[in-house]
Amino acid sequence: MFKHDQWVRPDLKRYRGLLFCSLALGVLTFICAGALMFTSGYLIDFSARMPLFAAIYVPVVLTRAFGIGRPVFQYLERLVSHNWVLRITSHMRRKLYQVLEKDAAFIQERYQTGDVLGLLADDIGHIQNLYLRTLFPTVVATILTVIASLAIGWFDWGFALWMALLLLVQLLVVPAWGLWVEAKRKTAQKAMTHDAYVELTDSVLGLSDWVIAQKEPAFLTQATHSWAKLAASTHKSARFTQFRDLISQLAFGVIPVALLIWTSLTWTGTQTAANWVGAFVLVIFPLDQAFSNIAKGVGEWPTYRDSLKHLNAMQPTTRLLPAQQAIPHTFDTLTVAQLSFQYTPEAQRLLTDISFTIHRGEKIALLGPSGMGKTTLLQLVLGDLTPTSGQVTIDGVSTLAYQQHRSQLFAVLDQSPFLFNTSIKNNVRLGNEAASDDQVAWALAQVQLSDLIAQLPQGIDTPMAEAGFGFSGGEQQRLALARILLQDAPIVLLDEPTVGLDPITEADLIRTIFTTLQDKTVLWVTHHLQGVARCDQVLFLEDGRLTMADTPAHLAAANTRYQHLYALDAGK
Repeated sequence: MFKHDQWVRPDLKRYRGLLFCSLALGVLTFICAGALMFTSGYLIDFSARMPLFAAIYVPVVLTRAFGIGRPVFQYLERLVSHNWVLRITSHMRRKLYQVLEKDAAFIQERYQTGDVLGLLADDIGHIQNLYLRTLFPTVVATILTVIASLAIGWFDWGFALWMALLLLVQLLVVPAWGLWVEAKRKTAQKAMTHDAYVELTDSVLGLSDWVIAQKEPAFLTQATHSWAKLAASTHKSARFTQFRDLISQLAFGVIPVALLIWTSLTWTGTQTAANWVGAFVLVIFPLDQAFSNIAKGVGEWPTYRDSLKHLNAMQPTTRLLPAQQAIPHTFDTLTVAQLSFQYTPEAQRLLTDISFTIHRGEKIALLGPSGMGKTTLLQLVLGDLTPTSGQVTIDGVSTLAYQQHRSQLFAVLDQSPFLFNTSIKNNVRLGNEAASDDQVAWALAQVQLSDLIAQLPQGIDTPMAEAGFGFSGGEQQRLALARILLQDAPIVLLDEPTVGLDPITEADLIRTIFTTLQDKTVLWVTHHLQGVARCDQVLFLEDGRLTMADTPAHLAAANTRYQHLYALDAGK
């Protein structure tokens, strides 16, 4: 798995200096802790035999030095290790965002919302824990095992091998046992977490349908089923962890007992030599902290492994674009010619042989039931997707050739405009970052928001909540429309911007849209007929094909099906 890893190995190499520094500080922390206990043990024994300050001055000074050194090195190690990990996770999150951003048009096709939330919320955090809870403690404990074995080997190689064996029980045997017992359970918990995110997001996103259907108990059952299973499994893991830690502590208790027996046999021949008994026995206790968390970190390896697999599977879709060209200052026609599209060769075809032409300044309404490919067609026009066959051109040049600067050519207003936690002015100015306050105020006036802004305590500097909370749906759409006016792109794509609005607000917003965009070329996706009389042409998309195409007036006068749809839409 690590051979083809693109998430852990590159960062280990990129920040290897901080890694080595962190590990060195971690080892020094435990060396100081052990030396503190060593000198303290020697000081206790020596003071009992010769309680003269002059005789114990050196061990007193060393005790103070090691006592100060331990917290200092520990503090520095925490700073460096967390700095290292935060740099890596920051880089990972940026990398994940770039992968998702490049593949934005395919996200809903390839991943469920819960999948993406799981990646963002859990998987990056698991990689962070892989470093802090597994990598660091294991490497530091391994180095300490070598140092302790060599130090005791200076006096007795036979006992040094016995001590190395006891330390290896803490370093290898207990973690391996815990991993063996918990491996399947951790893998199952990872799957349960994934399912829980998917079920919860699906339930929440479909909340209005649950309410309309009056199935609140079913909603609660679906939204909490996987979380309940996960909680039960996590409880079992916690109970095993307690038992494993108990066995680990009992096994570690053998080490000071062995040291006590060895020192009693080796260092009690003379009174001077007996001063070292306490030193050798006490030095082992601070090392318990270095070994105690290894089993817990290693036990989480199945979770870390699955997170690595998920992240490495997140590869952006590679698109071959034609040579990029400068945006034309003006254009005459936008042509959709024999356009067909399917996401993969095995997938169902969403659009088949779509052809129509929009002349500069025209307003086209694209109608059809939900799920018929209207939004997909907009993505193809915009260039988010590459057609399976056919093409979308502006004066004969593919729109794919304008992707580097397409914001100068296309503006988009969809069902849920992107509004951010900043001021009204900054939200509108996203359409043109160089716009002055007067230009922002002009755009707001054009979309009939001047009176509302005047009533706010800070005017256009009034802060907005994330997603525009605090403003009505119609006001949110008007703010997004003001942004489009500042953007001043010649082609505007409207993706059902009136969905969810009441009829009066919808009619008022449609009137504002067509008034403010009267000199723009507009392709308007909608699912009903209110306001389509303002358009120059109506296209009806059904089952991926155009089944009607004409002016609104001619369809209203001569097309029976259109007349029937209009009557249904009007509630007649």
